[in-house]
Amino acid sequence: MNLYEQQPYWLMKNGIVTSYPSLQKNLKLDVAVIGGGISAALTAWHLRNAGLSIAVFDRRHVGMGSTAASTAFLQYEIDTPLTSLTNLVGEINAVKSYQLCREAIYHIAGLCKSLKPAFDFSLKPSLQHASFKTHTKTLKQEYDLRKKHGFEIQWLEADEIEKKFGFEASGAIFSADGGEVDAYLLTHALFKSFGEAGHKVYNNTGIKTIGHSKHGITLHTDNGFVINAKKLVIACGYESLKYIPKKVAEINSTYALVSEPLPDIHFWYKDSLIWETAVPYMYFRAVSENRILVGGRDDPFHHPHILPSVIKRKTAMLQHAFLKKMPHIPLKIDFSWAGAFASTKDGLPYIGCIPERPDTYFALGFGGNGITFSVIAADIIHDLITGKKNDHARLFSFDR
Repeated sequence: MNLYEQQPYWLMKNGIVTSYPSLQKNLKLDVAVIGGGISAALTAWHLRNAGLSIAVFDRRHVGMGSTAASTAFLQYEIDTPLTSLTNLVGEINAVKSYQLCREAIYHIAGLCKSLKPAFDFSLKPSLQHASFKTHTKTLKQEYDLRKKHGFEIQWLEADEIEKKFGFEASGAIFSADGGEVDAYLLTHALFKSFGEAGHKVYNNTGIKTIGHSKHGITLHTDNGFVINAKKLVIACGYESLKYIPKKVAEINSTYALVSEPLPDIHFWYKDSLIWETAVPYMYFRAVSENRILVGGRDDPFHHPHILPSVIKRKTAMLQHAFLKKMPHIPLKIDFSWAGAFASTKDGLPYIGCIPERPDTYFALGFGGNGITFSVIAADIIHDLITGKKNDHARLFSFDR
């Protein structure tokens, strides 16, 4: 599967940060991790000091799968509104899911600060506005429920939105808790720290077969080597689905663009992350070099090779929608790409084990909150592997 097409901004901007070798010998490990993106990096990093021998295997290069195409829009709000999620999983579980995503943002902030050298991370507020007047009542109900449970938010009326953000909307939720990070660079920084703890990362090492026995896991690589491990973590994003016997997610296509550098002007209030209530929704934020990232226009399917003409048409639609909303900002497309995007029945990730694959742990951070979900997955999988009780594992289990 191609996880993206064209020119993801982060990959073009940063290039190849670190190169790792392919596996050239048989290995015996406590934990093998399949995947080299942000989910695998966070999980491996959390396990690095657990007294276990760990190695990571990616069939491409570290960070060059879905992570390179991530828009790194860090929010605690998931794609399923809290009001809707309450109807699906109950109010207690829905609120806890939102709270864990909020905590994950600040966990990433602390993590970036702890890395040596410290890694850039910015806390940013976010604004979700009603796409249509008919959405205002439902969005206000969402506000009331979040406010009830202590989320730091404000309700903005139309005049406040226009004054602070420069566009028209009938109502919006302004949230204090959001953030932005370069997921591609963060992945490399985490693996660097992981390596400094004595563990190994291997590029260009695909896993051909996975065998299970009472002695653990046996992995056969596509270049003829054997890895014996006591535990296995599968954290290779949408490609993880091939290891699960039942359908747990729908794979869609999503599109994004990054503008040319713009004049050194103040774009909008606190450079907030901005998104809407429509489904699929358009979202945008400021990025480095005084550029703007715009994403959305999702398709309910994913073709292995999305034609450049489709990407050009979709990102032109995103550009048009942005300019219609923000005509005073002269946005011109510099980079554009398409990526795979998976959605689950309730918008929550799948984390943990399935009976068909013993001693195996999945970190499937699907949806628009892939990075915050990955933080939650790293914490849960760390506890499961090290034998600690995790009170949140049930929320994201496969049999929920």
